[in-house]
Amino acid sequence: MPLIASTAPCRLNANVAAFFDLDNTILPGEASEVRFFRWLWRRGVVGWPEARASLAWLMRHLPALSLHPLRERKLYLDGKPAQVIEPLGEEFCRAHLCPCVSAAAMRMIEEHRKAGHLIVLLTGSLDFLIDPIATALQIDRCFAGRLEQVDGVYTGHLVPPLPYGAGKRRLLDQLAQDLTLDLSLCYAYGDSPGDLDFLRAVGHPTVVNPIRGMAHVAKQHKWPIERWR
Repeated sequence: MPLIASTAPCRLNANVAAFFDLDNTILPGEASEVRFFRWLWRRGVVGWPEARASLAWLMRHLPALSLHPLRERKLYLDGKPAQVIEPLGEEFCRAHLCPCVSAAAMRMIEEHRKAGHLIVLLTGSLDFLIDPIATALQIDRCFAGRLEQVDGVYTGHLVPPLPYGAGKRRLLDQLAQDLTLDLSLCYAYGDSPGDLDFLRAVGHPTVVNPIRGMAHVAKQHKWPIERWR
């Protein structure tokens, strides 16, 4: 199980965890990686060749109404040196993502921390891009997308499992087993169908800023709905 970050001392005696999604949950609005791509574009780090490669890959692998293939491949970073991109990711996160973290999310994280719960972040966003947020929020365990490297250069592939959909649920289950968490007592917060598996895994799921039909799903399951801004 790839432990991407451990940014705070883990409360190993806790048998309850609070699992948080990042994009449009802790960080309301547009996905962090979309914002990062646009920022790199303005700086000239990526351009039309990367955009065309991503679009061509998407058209070859596109299931109906799904962008999941682009979650699995990061062609806009293929061939880019990690020592160049990672500092840019940290700079972008500190300047443009950290100030956008939801105050409501911060309050909820603090409530769980005061209750002695383990705080876990599960996100398909890239590890180097969101590490400053995880550090600032004193996240105990952070699972994020991790890019494969060969000789310090990104291949565009992600190291599995990707913390999205079924992969997010597998990471949750493995962590629960490793730390003997009681999932019936645990909490989870997510916004989209990609979070459905891990929301179903816990006793206390909450849908935050619902998109793509998740408000309807929450009502069907009688799950709380929160609006974090």
